Amino acid sequence: MKKIRIALTMGDPAGIGPELALKAVSLFAEQKNMEIILYGSEDIFLKTSQLLKIQFDKAHTEIVNTGNLKFSEIKKAENSPECGTAALEAVKKAAIDTINGKTDAVVTCPVSKAAINMAGIDFTGHTEYIAELCSCRNFAMMQSSGNLRVAFVTTHIPLKSVSETITEKRIISVTEMLNDAIKEEGISSPMIGIAAINPHAGENGYMGTEDEETVKPAVAELQKNGLAVEGPFPSDTLFIPGTLNRFNGIVSMYHDQGHIPFKMLAFDKGVNSTLGLPIIRTSVDHGTAFNIAYKNQADTGSLHAALSLAFKRAAYKSEK
Repeated sequence: MKKIRIALTMGDPAGIGPELALKAVSLFAEQKNMEIILYGSEDIFLKTSQLLKIQFDKAHTEIVNTGNLKFSEIKKAENSPECGTAALEAVKKAAIDTINGKTDAVVTCPVSKAAINMAGIDFTGHTEYIAELCSCRNFAMMQSSGNLRVAFVTTHIPLKSVSETITEKRIISVTEMLNDAIKEEGISSPMIGIAAINPHAGENGYMGTEDEETVKPAVAELQKNGLAVEGPFPSDTLFIPGTLNRFNGIVSMYHDQGHIPFKMLAFDKGVNSTLGLPIIRTSVDHGTAFNIAYKNQADTGSLHAALSLAFKRAAYKSEK
């Protein structure tokens, strides 16, 4: 098996990203088939290591220096355009290197959307930004932790726009991407549950017609195409153990429908992935945590899971 090279970005340097990235290098130091390459400000990485006394093998850790921001210039635990720009420069370089085959996957530490937008950059999230760099128009967000996987038909849009954005074609596309992603984790015949749009799955049209007109036809088409899918299920019963445990993945119709139950079940262990890209991209499932920045209190659970999943998928891809 070839060595898997993973590009790991520093995140917003005013938050816990640099601390997490440095700790990750030590966490996987014994993984002989995996190499982590840090992307961000070398000065910030080295000074953070010194300040928090985080030990990592500097001599054998590759750092791709991006941007000119210095550790002394960080406004710790604050949103600033300088930190937003620095965070995005690391993401851009890491993604481009992965697109060009220099690395096998990209894993991102948390950024601040506010800080990036303060820099005058229209930014809604890693998902959309990296998809644009890949020139990919058909993609989806997935949250995962072990056998709990939730893919989203819509993500960062207002709730009032959800029903008009969801189409039969989009549901089918997201479900197919989720099915492929589950197979990449070694499950040959995934079982997938499809959430309804309306309460009680629309009560046969009495609580909205979208489930009758859009979701049910999509489910029927997916079944016709050979995918093992069921639904639509009312979301208030889909995430209870008796239902959830039957499936390897769930298709959620909108952001909070899936994110709220997922984070209640797996907040410290969740991974954010972008499906449908020509590259492998995973991320932590939490924010910049300004309240504990530079206090050496950041939990590495989510990043460990994100790196492990990226490695698993990259290894699967390399063996195909």
